[in-house]
Amino acid sequence: MKTRVAAAVAAGYTAPLICTSGNATTVVLTLLDALAAIGCAFIYHGDFDWPGIQLANRIMERYEAQPWRMETQDYEYLVTRTQMHGAPPLLLTGTRIEATWDPELALTMDAVGIALHEEAALDLLLEDLG
Repeated sequence: MKTRVAAAVAAGYTAPLICTSGNATTVVLTLLDALAAIGCAFIYHGDFDWPGIQLANRIMERYEAQPWRMETQDYEYLVTRTQMHGAPPLLLTGTRIEATWDPELALTMDAVGIALHEEAALDLLLEDLG
């Protein structure tokens, strides 16, 4: 499976893109801090699982980032699309984390019980970059 950055490059997109590859490390946060200090604005997309929501909360709070295809309707659409393609569901486990930007998201995720990794939205994210 291609990484998000590799897929964007292969598709010819040149928009700035940072991939944390999971939890944002000190290196990633240092880069984002430097970019924020010079006035860069951020949009954020991550996994629809509890660690993903927790990281999204941190990034959105720390950098005033806006959600990028991370709303309740995005989750519902991606779950439906994933199920239509016959992919086996990845069960959502762990303790619910409230999404600070969308009060309905955690409730919906908890009720549906399916986790989605970022790759479920990769084609849509690449389309947005275009």
